[in-house]
Formats: sequence, C-alpha cells, structure tokens
Amino acid sequence: MAKQFGCFIKEARTHIDEWDAETAHERVQTGGVLVVDVREADECATGRIAGAIHVPRGIIEAAADPGTHYRHPLLCEARRQPVLLYCQSGGRSALAAWVLQQMGFEDVHSLAGGLECWKAEGYGLE
Repeated sequence: MAKQFGCFIKEARTHIDEWDAETAHERVQTGGVLVVDVREADECATGRIAGAIHVPRGIIEAAADPGTHYRHPLLCEARRQPVLLYCQSGGRSALAAWVLQQMGFEDVHSLAGGLECWKAEGYGLE
C-alpha cells in the first residue's frame, strides 16, 4: 500500500528529537542554536522566529550540502551545533530534521506543533 504524507511524518518522528515551544524558546534565548524556517516564502512573509534563516523544505538537502551551489553557508557550517527547524504545524520540520540527521547533522530538533504552538504559548515573531 502506498504511503500518505502523514505516514512519512509519523515515521520521521520516531527518529528525531522534538522540542516543545517552551524548551525551544529557552534554548533560542540562550543562544548557539541555528533556527531554520522551512516554510515557503509566502508563509514566511507573515513573520518568523527572531534570527531564523529561511531554507524551504523543498531544498533543505541541497542547502545543507556544501558541494552544491544551492548551499546555505550557515546551515552547512552547523553540522555539530544545535539546529532547530520549524514550519507551521511541525510536519515538514520533522521531515527536514530526519533528512539532516541522515546527512550527518549531530544535534537537530524539530519544533513540536510548529509555529501554531509557538504562538499559542505567547512567543512572538519578527
């Protein structure tokens, strides 16, 4: 039977670490975490977590690979530092976190519930 989108997300979540909004906020405030918004450009226009870089889910593999001309220098250099990925609801960021782990990133996290939970906890966007 063919897999559906939700199946991929469920599987990814068995392999990754998710931070709830409170933990993510504390870690981001402490510093040293690369925050990556994996939403599409039109979604980012509505606001983002302060200091986040934008790397859409559709190009995360290329942006994380220093051997491509699509590479994002900050992401490529973050293989050993904490990386927090987020999207609107947490599905795409879970998939992106799993991919980055498979690419050798050592400390990758997805924001559980995405920006929906971030905003519900009262944390702001820029």
